[in-house]
Amino acid sequence: MAKRIKFPSVDPFLLWLVGTVVLASLLPARGAALTAFDMAADAAIVLLFFLHGAKLSREAVLAGIGNWRLHLMTLAFTYALFPVLGLAAESLTGLVIDPSLAVGLLFLALLPSTVQSSIAFTAMAGGNVAAAVCSASLSNLVGIVLTPLLVALFIHSNGAGGMDGLGSVQKIATQLLLPFVAGHLLRPVIGKWIDRHKKLLQPVDRSSVLLVVYSAFSAAVANGVWQRVGPFDLGVLLVASAAILAIVIAVNGVAARLAGLPREDAIVLLFCGSKKSLVSGVPMAGALFAPAQVGMVILPLMIFHQLQLFVCAWLAGRDRAEGEAAAAPLPPQGEAAALARAEAIGLPIPEECRPGVAANLDLLTRHARNLEGDGDT
Repeated sequence: MAKRIKFPSVDPFLLWLVGTVVLASLLPARGAALTAFDMAADAAIVLLFFLHGAKLSREAVLAGIGNWRLHLMTLAFTYALFPVLGLAAESLTGLVIDPSLAVGLLFLALLPSTVQSSIAFTAMAGGNVAAAVCSASLSNLVGIVLTPLLVALFIHSNGAGGMDGLGSVQKIATQLLLPFVAGHLLRPVIGKWIDRHKKLLQPVDRSSVLLVVYSAFSAAVANGVWQRVGPFDLGVLLVASAAILAIVIAVNGVAARLAGLPREDAIVLLFCGSKKSLVSGVPMAGALFAPAQVGMVILPLMIFHQLQLFVCAWLAGRDRAEGEAAAAPLPPQGEAAALARAEAIGLPIPEECRPGVAANLDLLTRHARNLEGDGDT
């Protein structure tokens, strides 16, 4: 029977995001209501980054921090290769779509990696989970400072960001950095409670993002976002996102081979070095860009987020299957071993067939070892 192809399922959070955008498009908050939602969104961002700081386990980071070469390679993908591709994507797409959407492509390229999904995919694929925790956490820790600096350098410096540099610094300090540091400093006090209630805290993460998205798209609708964005623009964003992700994954594989990374570390580099965080990106956009522009800027990030989940889910399944195949026992060698295995499973081998069966098993063993790189040829 033909093997069924299993496609990755749609992340339920994407449906909530789409629903929030539809709600903001049909029933946008206006006037005093929008001001109230903006204040609630700011408070949600503070709470979100406070919890991020409190959840950052120093023990987990220290457990994998010795693998410095892997972590530097991951940071290079996240904060060097991605920004280069983002600059190219902004330059090319800015010729055919709204400049704010093109800025959104560059903005997503400047964000830190994801944490939860990077670790989950690494575990699913059989990678080095301790190193993944360290790389993903380090990426987010560095991103609190580095992403705003890169935004100031590549976006606000040319006036595309819609907000002055001093205002961005103040917002980052008060809404992101200080709550993050406060949460981490309080981890010895609240860390155990945070660790015990991670499942309860996930809705706080996601509801904070949804609140910011609703506030941002309400302002965007008031500024005519859907008169500026059409199917062609969404198609260009999808193609550009797919091209960025494909190039990063391809370069990732080449870099892992050239560096001689073991399979477990190569998996970490793949999943921590090829993804961007929606949970961090949406609040950062709210702090770094003018309210009327946030909805346009985060739209490319929402598209890239779901695309990366689909692709990484497929890659994790492929890597897991390859790992299981590599761990499978080799065929028995020699006629005696073949007869013993056949007897154990109740498979009779006629005497005249035994030399041929043993020869074929030896041939299969040599091929398997050659594929693993352990053979003589």
